[in-house]
Amino acid sequence: MTLSALPLAGGALAAPATRAADAPKTERFPGDPPQHKVVYQLNEADNAYIEHILNSVGAMIGKYQDNVAIAVVVFGPGIHLLAKNPKRPVAAALRQRVISQARDYGVTFIACGNTMKTLGWTAQDIVEVAKVEEVGAATLMELQEQGYAYIAW
Repeated sequence: MTLSALPLAGGALAAPATRAADAPKTERFPGDPPQHKVVYQLNEADNAYIEHILNSVGAMIGKYQDNVAIAVVVFGPGIHLLAKNPKRPVAAALRQRVISQARDYGVTFIACGNTMKTLGWTAQDIVEVAKVEEVGAATLMELQEQGYAYIAW
C-alpha cells in the first residue's frame, strides 16, 4: 500500500511515499551480521545518567534483538561503572546490568585505557565483560568510521 501523492508549492505532486511496512523485507539468518550498529558514549558517574544510557541500550535490544551491534565506550568518571571496586558511588544494580547486557545480549563495554592509567588501574580492576582500549575517544571515532551511529547524552 502506498500513500497518495502529496501536493507541493505550485501544484506539482511529490512522489508517493511508501510505508516501512511496505518495504521489501530481507531475510536474516542466525549468525548473519547485524544491519544496525550503535556506539554510546558514557563519561559520567551519575546514577541517573548511567541508567538512561543502559535503558536506551535495553530499548535497542528490545527493538532490534540480534539485529544490532551495540558498544558502550566508557571513560572519565564513567569508568567507575566498569570497576570491580568503584571509587565513586555507582549503584550495584547498574553494574550488574552491564554484566547482564554484555553476557546475555552481546553488548560490548569498552573501558578507556588512558582513564584507567590516570587512576592507576589495570585490566584486573575492571569487570571481566569489559574490554580495554588504549584511547576511548579514538575508539569512538574508529567505530563511527565503521558505520556505528554515535549517541551521547
